[in-house]
Amino acid sequence: MKPIDFMSDKLSVPELTMRGMLLGMLITVIFTASNVYLGLKVGLTFSSSIPAAVISMAILKMFKDSNVLENNMVQTQASAAGTLSAVIFIIPGLLMLGYWQGFAFWQTLMICACGGSLGVLFTIPLRRAMIVNSDLPYPEGLAAAEILKVGSGSTDGSKNSGVKDIMSGGFVAALVSLCADGFQVISSGVHYWFTFGGMISQVPLGFSSALLGAGYLIGIASGISILVGTLLSWGVFVPYLTAGLSPAEGQSLGAFATGIWAQKVRLIGAGTIGIAAVWTLLTLVKPILEGMRISIQAMSRSGQGKGLHRMDTDLAPKTTALILGVIILGLLATFYSFIADANLTAGVTWVFIIVGVLVAVCMGFFVAAACGYMAGLIGTSASPISGIGILGIIISSLVVLGIGSAVSLFDTAAGSKFAIALAIFMTSVIVSIAAISNDNLQDLKTGQLVGATPWKQQVALLLGCIVGAFAIAPVLNLLYEAYGFVGAMPRPGMDEAQVLSAPQATLMTTIAKGIFSHNLDWNYILFGVGVGLVIIVIDIVLKKNSSAKYCLPPLAVGMGIYLPPTLEIPLVFGAVISYLVCRYLRNRAEERSPGHVEDDVETCNRHGVLFASGLIVGESLMGVIIAIIIVFSVTSGGSDAPLKLVGKDFGATADWLGLVVFAAVIVTFVSRVLGVEYKVKAK
Repeated sequence: MKPIDFMSDKLSVPELTMRGMLLGMLITVIFTASNVYLGLKVGLTFSSSIPAAVISMAILKMFKDSNVLENNMVQTQASAAGTLSAVIFIIPGLLMLGYWQGFAFWQTLMICACGGSLGVLFTIPLRRAMIVNSDLPYPEGLAAAEILKVGSGSTDGSKNSGVKDIMSGGFVAALVSLCADGFQVISSGVHYWFTFGGMISQVPLGFSSALLGAGYLIGIASGISILVGTLLSWGVFVPYLTAGLSPAEGQSLGAFATGIWAQKVRLIGAGTIGIAAVWTLLTLVKPILEGMRISIQAMSRSGQGKGLHRMDTDLAPKTTALILGVIILGLLATFYSFIADANLTAGVTWVFIIVGVLVAVCMGFFVAAACGYMAGLIGTSASPISGIGILGIIISSLVVLGIGSAVSLFDTAAGSKFAIALAIFMTSVIVSIAAISNDNLQDLKTGQLVGATPWKQQVALLLGCIVGAFAIAPVLNLLYEAYGFVGAMPRPGMDEAQVLSAPQATLMTTIAKGIFSHNLDWNYILFGVGVGLVIIVIDIVLKKNSSAKYCLPPLAVGMGIYLPPTLEIPLVFGAVISYLVCRYLRNRAEERSPGHVEDDVETCNRHGVLFASGLIVGESLMGVIIAIIIVFSVTSGGSDAPLKLVGKDFGATADWLGLVVFAAVIVTFVSRVLGVEYKVKAK
């Protein structure tokens, strides 16, 4: 039987199907609930794209006519909804502020549905600029594509080998994740704290197998840029700031330095990310406009039977404009519902409504480009959505502060509380847009690699946002009623040990209060902007003098300053391993098969890509399983660490075991790639 060419323009196989959409809805609800709980508890969420792809393949294999494109649609829909749960990084602030006493169902639903759908629409003109005409790696998009192709047998005759590589990587990462995050017999990261001349810093190590695999896929330039950001953060900023301050009585050096980093240095990182995002958007203006022009021309040509290739067709501009109009009306109604409760005059009410929607939509497009670029650089899981949220809350607060001062809003305590609440409400829409665009371009990259039709993926993404929006509001309210948030307990006498910390929402609420009380230290943010400008200049010079061979992506440096170092180090390790392995493979190929160097390197490195994909798959799936176990345990009155096998006194041993296991994973990874023998095919 002749294999199907999934890249063909005239392809006719099931792609966007009813069974696929129903399966996507089911996976959506499960992943959304798990992500909401973990995000509120520890401030972390997992990317649901790859687990959704694996589950989809397992279920749809029961149908004879299922294929890689249908599987891709299921993971596209499910990953959109799972990612939308990032709205929890900001919206609980309304309860912490005391403005809401519980999550308003329709307002929460509309924020998520409208914000997420805008994120989908904003990535339509970005697709050509950042996927088709870009060399961004999109590590998780590439990993998901490899998994889908291997699972469907659509690789070039190497299905068994590919499956073996992915399964090996997946088993290794799942076992490590279970031991670290479930049993807790090995550490997921260690910190060696030290002092010199009154300054405090650390040597951090993170042991995430998934991030090691993602680092292998992102390339050396992004890896080095993240390392530069980490060195600036922990080699310059934290030591300098800790030298002039003293820890509180009884406070450990680690806790003191971490507090300085979280409260001050992360603001520097947010400033760097902000100016780098502006620069990124400016560099993308021309290709974005060109992509929009091509789409409009394609629509006019399609009437004459001369449309674009199936794999280059987005939602039609008329359809996009219609959906955008519906979303704007939905946002206007939602903002009216929220602002009307403040009992302001009609004129002031409509000023806040119109300005709120404009800020959310305009900044939404900005963050869509920035987050899409960040996801392309280092993947969705490590992309700092909370950093974009900080920029969003700052801008929203400044806008509300300006209007509120002009209309004497701050003459009463109720007016001041409303102003902070409105800034949080506006930022919730921005974060929803950021989260979805962060994930969507990754999904569209997967689609490009497997042969999907973009407009069908965009429909699946819109559906995922709507289903996810219906799931998020009740799950949020359920968790709030069960455990409460820091500073927001629904009932007296609740167990404070079980409270959900919601760390990002706490931070952003604190920043908003600081802006309205005029005590936010702007120096760190502005200094971060200066750092970003210097990095941009260095990047331009490097590209100019090396014909773009060497570069220092400013956004990656900003992320290096902003992200926790234990997340960054595995990415750096993976990028360096990829670079050294490829150099070794090239040198070996030049000795063994001089006429087939590129084929040799590509064949061997493909095993590395598949094994790296397996690492991401294994940890992602185990993360979902552990999350579901935790949710069931806590909701039934049990522990939030139900699988834990050891006590606190095992910590030092767990650290050493974590280091040894991480080293073993690296050795296994490298051996897997270098052990491949390429056989030159006779011509």
